[in-house]
Amino acid sequence: MLKPLPSSPSPNPAVPALDAEALGRLTALDPLGESRLLERVLNAFQASAARLAPQLEAGRSAADWNAVGLVAHTLKSSSASIGALALSALCAQVEAAVRLGATTGLDADIFAMAAELDLALKAIERVLRERSA
Repeated sequence: MLKPLPSSPSPNPAVPALDAEALGRLTALDPLGESRLLERVLNAFQASAARLAPQLEAGRSAADWNAVGLVAHTLKSSSASIGALALSALCAQVEAAVRLGATTGLDADIFAMAAELDLALKAIERVLRERSA
């Protein structure tokens, strides 16, 4: 997975990586937890991120902006659905830049996106640990 550049802005620690309201909406779809919907959705996101992070790095290092844009597009909606709103916003920003051909200096945004993805994955781990306890 990409690691943030030392000069890239660090994500705001005061902003939670996962929005409680979004997680609450997912939980409300399975109020008794019988289907383990939240856990399944979070596990699916983890699996998707494990596939997409290397694709993001490969696209960035090869300046394959179409690949970067595809990863950003894919992560944009899935991250919003689990409440990783900061990640979703960064993905939208990267996707728009690629679509507009504004790729000069895009590395910093990609590294910020990777850093936010890392925060979201750590938050997912915490949620899953709490739910299994």
